[in-house]
Amino acid sequence: MIKRDTPVEKALVLHPRFPNVRASDADYDLEEAVGLAEALGVETMASRIIPIRDLKVSNFFGSGQIEDIGAELKAHEASVVIVNGVLSPVQQRNLERIWKAKVIDRTGLILEIFGLRAATKEGKLQVELARQGYERSRLVRTWTHLERQRGGTGGLAGPGETQIESDRRVLNDKMTKLKRELEQVRRTRGLQRQKRKRAPERVVALVGYTNAGKSTLFNLLTEGGVFAKDMLFATLDTTHRILTLPSGQSAVLSDTVGFISDLPTDLITAFRATLEEVKEADLLIHVRDISDPLTERRREEVMQVLDQINAGPEHNQDIIEVWNKVDLLGDVQLDSISERSEASQELEDMIPAYPVSCHKKTGLDVLQSGIEAMLTKSDEIISVEIPPQKYDVRAWLHKNGYVISEKTRRNGNCEMDVRLSESDAGKLRARHSELVT
Repeated sequence: MIKRDTPVEKALVLHPRFPNVRASDADYDLEEAVGLAEALGVETMASRIIPIRDLKVSNFFGSGQIEDIGAELKAHEASVVIVNGVLSPVQQRNLERIWKAKVIDRTGLILEIFGLRAATKEGKLQVELARQGYERSRLVRTWTHLERQRGGTGGLAGPGETQIESDRRVLNDKMTKLKRELEQVRRTRGLQRQKRKRAPERVVALVGYTNAGKSTLFNLLTEGGVFAKDMLFATLDTTHRILTLPSGQSAVLSDTVGFISDLPTDLITAFRATLEEVKEADLLIHVRDISDPLTERRREEVMQVLDQINAGPEHNQDIIEVWNKVDLLGDVQLDSISERSEASQELEDMIPAYPVSCHKKTGLDVLQSGIEAMLTKSDEIISVEIPPQKYDVRAWLHKNGYVISEKTRRNGNCEMDVRLSESDAGKLRARHSELVT
């Protein structure tokens, strides 16, 4: 990984643009790559879009492009080249030899950032497992680094065993150990989820493209105190807080890791325990930066990741959209967004969308009402009359439902109107049908 000791590493950021990509889209992709470099803590000396007509198997770029980039590296005295694309191990090794500089592709860059941001033991384990999987495919260029990692263990290599075979075995052993530790974390999370399921509160999960404003919205809705900054992947570890709904009911709101295009498969696999929080939620809130020119593309990328983990509307999971950063829109755009959101809230075949500005703190009341409406859409309001000898049912209703009204008659019977989820209403009728009026 990149050493973050002073002085700060100087880098060139390159975005390969292929013939089927529009110039305007490439500009935004380059801007995102520079943002990723900033999140890593390197100093971007220059950033460029590199047109790619024919991908070179050995070096990715053409010989003239490689020469120009090499000259630019020397001019800026940069020691790192960040390529916003996927490099094969051979391409990465060859470019490092030619430029005599560290070369990082998009996958490696995202892994570096995750390694920097992970704060909890679980997060660190997940990132390390993904990084080891990534390094394993690049043993062709990293064996000396791995030899240093082994230190003075000695005697690991059998007779005639090559350095790469030895290193591959060392990595496999490390990955096996990490998987065991993560499996324990996964079991613990499973128990925690089961405990939450037994509680009356429903679970709502925030999802969205990185830097869309999830953590800021989380703080506004729950006073959660989660670190929020205008930076890609400002937070990684899942956080839970109580969300109070307009009627007084409550839900558990979770803030999850941001998604990004071309999210490494190894990361999705390693973060399975965390992402299962999303899959198990009663409602997903997809936070979108509606001012982003690529907002529709970002939406599709988030939906693809959700589909990969068997979550989202394609898997019968309720979802609403939050169109954040409307304060950055012009009047004409804002009018159009408002019309589209109103239509989405009225039509059953559309995902309800709520325009908000976390910066200006506008639209939050309507959003909270929309969250409650979605969570309670299948709820039932049931009237019951409970005699004193069955007041344990009254206690159960207070714990599992939302009591709309309650009064005690002279004979001691308690009359209640209670809002219950569909499953809890079924439990009440199955166990105490004689109490339902």
